[in-house]
Amino acid sequence: MKTRILVLTLVLSCSLSYSQTKLADKFFKNYSYIKAIELYEKAVENGDNSAHVLTRLGDAYYNNSNSEKAAYWYGEALKEHKKIEAEYLYKYIQSLRSTGNYDDADKWFKELSAAQQGDSRLKGYNPDEVDLYATLTAKNDVIVKIDNLPFNSENSDFGSYVFENKLYFASARNDDGKIYNWNKEPFLDLYEVTLTDDDGVVTYGSANELSSNDINTEYHEASVAITNDGKTLYFTRDNVNKRNRLKYDKKGTTHLKLYKATLNNDQWTNVVELPFNDEVFSTGHPALSPDNKTLYFVSDREGGLGQSDIYSVAINDDGSYGSPENLGEKINTEGREMFPFVAKDSTLYFSSDGHLNLGLLDIFKSDILKGLRNDPENIGSPYNSGYDDFAFFINTDTKKGYFTSNRPDGKGSDDIYSFNAQQCKQKITGVARDSKTNIILTGVTVRLIDETGKIIEEVFTEDGGEYTFTIDCDKTYTVVGSKPDYKDDQKTATTSTDNEKINTVDLNLEPLIIDNQIVINPIFFDFDKWNIRTDAQYELENIVDVMRKHPDMIIKIESHTDSRGRDKYNMKLSDRRAKSTRDYIISRGIDANRIESAIGYGESQLLNKCANRVKCTEEEHQLNRRSYFYIVND
Repeated sequence: MKTRILVLTLVLSCSLSYSQTKLADKFFKNYSYIKAIELYEKAVENGDNSAHVLTRLGDAYYNNSNSEKAAYWYGEALKEHKKIEAEYLYKYIQSLRSTGNYDDADKWFKELSAAQQGDSRLKGYNPDEVDLYATLTAKNDVIVKIDNLPFNSENSDFGSYVFENKLYFASARNDDGKIYNWNKEPFLDLYEVTLTDDDGVVTYGSANELSSNDINTEYHEASVAITNDGKTLYFTRDNVNKRNRLKYDKKGTTHLKLYKATLNNDQWTNVVELPFNDEVFSTGHPALSPDNKTLYFVSDREGGLGQSDIYSVAINDDGSYGSPENLGEKINTEGREMFPFVAKDSTLYFSSDGHLNLGLLDIFKSDILKGLRNDPENIGSPYNSGYDDFAFFINTDTKKGYFTSNRPDGKGSDDIYSFNAQQCKQKITGVARDSKTNIILTGVTVRLIDETGKIIEEVFTEDGGEYTFTIDCDKTYTVVGSKPDYKDDQKTATTSTDNEKINTVDLNLEPLIIDNQIVINPIFFDFDKWNIRTDAQYELENIVDVMRKHPDMIIKIESHTDSRGRDKYNMKLSDRRAKSTRDYIISRGIDANRIESAIGYGESQLLNKCANRVKCTEEEHQLNRRSYFYIVND
């Protein structure tokens, strides 16, 4: 009897599990993932650990962007069945990336790579490139400030498009509308917000439904593009009939279609369906080329490379359209390519989960429309995260724009974020002073010089002796301070990668005129010679500069030697050196009459003990080898 009861219980349990799975499948097929999850999890509780149920649980969470749960159930499927289909393994990898588990993601990517050679989603994957994800999230010389916008709602808001002073977006905020079973939120409508830019500070008005009676229906509208003249609006809508009811294909699926409307008295009217739509596949997410002669869109039509691909179609002068063309394998993969946008500079931005990424949808850019065939570039953090990041819009002139993400800490399931992308900048600032007296110097010319020797900028110190430069991060600069009657001061500054860091580089200029002398560094001569070497000329230019600055100045030159050598010879040698010094200054355009005398004194006026036959160091002898430039009249 107990055996019969046990058998009956097992039969009832299996029957219940099978029933729940079938029902869950139906909800899943109709995109009611929340309900499907509940039923699949009940089936698991009742003992159904089939690959079908576990991977469907993974899919249901994956499609609702719950990466942690998705990774768990795909992982459970692998534990129970050792192998799962490549499609589920790929989504498992995506979910692991999304939660930051890059080591496991790499492990399973290697498995997928071995099993799925030729899969376009593996393009760019290098099993030995262990720093791949660190690269995509690394700081660089562009600093991006992102903000969650104030008009986001608790439901989904996405797909920003700015034209003139208005931002257009899709939202599920209409609580009075029909409920979409996929996410239990109202169907999407198009909204607009007025932007006010006050000296770079943007404020946002309230969100209002698009000013038209013809655009929004009871079902989905989203993703707009507007022509340069502002007269034509392209947008995405559910496939509806003339009675504003959803139309289904033979499998019971409603597809998306592209429509356009024209502006008439500030109202969008005359809604027309585009001719390349179809009842058996979806077409949506419009984008325009800068010249408005090409329309880009997303479709899952037959003949594509993956789940959804990006296409282009020519817009003819008479308003007709050419034949849609797939953008090809450089852009499209076996995965999802969505939300194209073409910037003013013809850079194509789009979202994909098929190219190597941080998890789920990431934003990429490509120069394919400029005729280049390089692979798309993941634009990295902070635009991309481990969650869905999509619907990118940028003004390439200001480097400001918008994107959508369902990353944590938002206000709703999808939120719109603004960004301001600026180069990483720092400042070099300092004060110029007299090195002898520490007095603040005004009128100092301060030059900023880059690593190639180019002068980038030149400023002058004012009353406080201060100067400031704005410079790039992670660079090396030279700062040079110059002022008449002073020697230049030169400092090197190497900037870090920290944005807005202030680097202090004070300048200390050594005065050339001290009391009744022009003081320069020692002038060196070759042994037993009196010709002016290059290094001596360099120092003598300070004398030339001072005399040019003071045209009435008259000087006299004295030259001295150390005690080594015969006294008479040293007297002659120093005199020759004094006169060669004088001759050089005259050769630089200084009137000879402004040099009263140039006399050598040999070793007759030593400054220390180092007389004949006294043992001294080279430094002590050097002190005696000197020249003086006395100011006689200024």
